[in-house]
Amino acid sequence: MGKVRKLMTLVGTAVVTAGVLVVGAGVASAAPSFQLPFPCNQVWSGQTRTNHSPANAVDFNRTNDDGDPVVAAAGGTVSRVANEGSTSYGRWIEIDHGSGWRTRYAHLSAQRVSVGQSVAQGAQIGNVGNTGGSTGAHLHFEELLNGVAQRAVFNGATALYWGTKNYTSNNRCSGSSNPYTAEEVCGSAFSQIDSAALGTAGRVYLMYNASTGSNCVATIKSTSIGSASSVSAFLEVQGGTRTTDSGSFAYYAGPVTKSAAAKCVKWGGSAGSSTYTSAFEHCG
Repeated sequence: MGKVRKLMTLVGTAVVTAGVLVVGAGVASAAPSFQLPFPCNQVWSGQTRTNHSPANAVDFNRTNDDGDPVVAAAGGTVSRVANEGSTSYGRWIEIDHGSGWRTRYAHLSAQRVSVGQSVAQGAQIGNVGNTGGSTGAHLHFEELLNGVAQRAVFNGATALYWGTKNYTSNNRCSGSSNPYTAEEVCGSAFSQIDSAALGTAGRVYLMYNASTGSNCVATIKSTSIGSASSVSAFLEVQGGTRTTDSGSFAYYAGPVTKSAAAKCVKWGGSAGSSTYTSAFEHCG
């Protein structure tokens, strides 16, 4: 059966053993299978120090990381999207993973999710930045249990305390295939009504939510999976302004969502040098 690695950390009156929280006399709560908050195979330097606030937080850096994508360490529901200005966390996000577990991502340059939104493990939620009480671009990351920061665990192994160590992300690794679909990016309530190829670099999708009368556009990459590259998605409702999500993303651009009941829409996107722009259509 081979060796089994156990992770055991004392948490107040609780003990985390092999990823399961045991509280008191046998009440158990499964801990999420946290991964590094960066796309698959990226290498990041993680630093821990006793004078950090909180001490169990991890600061992540790599060369020229300002603007790099930040992804969810585990699936959950966005519970906080805040901006502290030039103090504290600056722009930051919190995700609720259930059973008392939450993660925090701070000093972001951009926040790409909203409160109440469901996110899958590995979904992009923001970008590395230098906001708040920060002296250089980096990601401040925390794993919390019932509001208390715990020693961070990535891919079943506890981070190095105290010091600096390089970590390779295993978040949403899936070979050469994109692990995301347009349905996952836009949400399960949306169904595909159209799509267009972007050469061999990706495909842009037009989705529709019949219950709300909303359209959503997402561009899913087919090349450079897991690495940041130029990709975009846009949606324009006839008579309104165009909204575009564009940048260097690891897996997809979007979601771009607008209410469009009984109105025509123009939609499209790009991946690498390939672009697509529709006429005004789908006027249902």
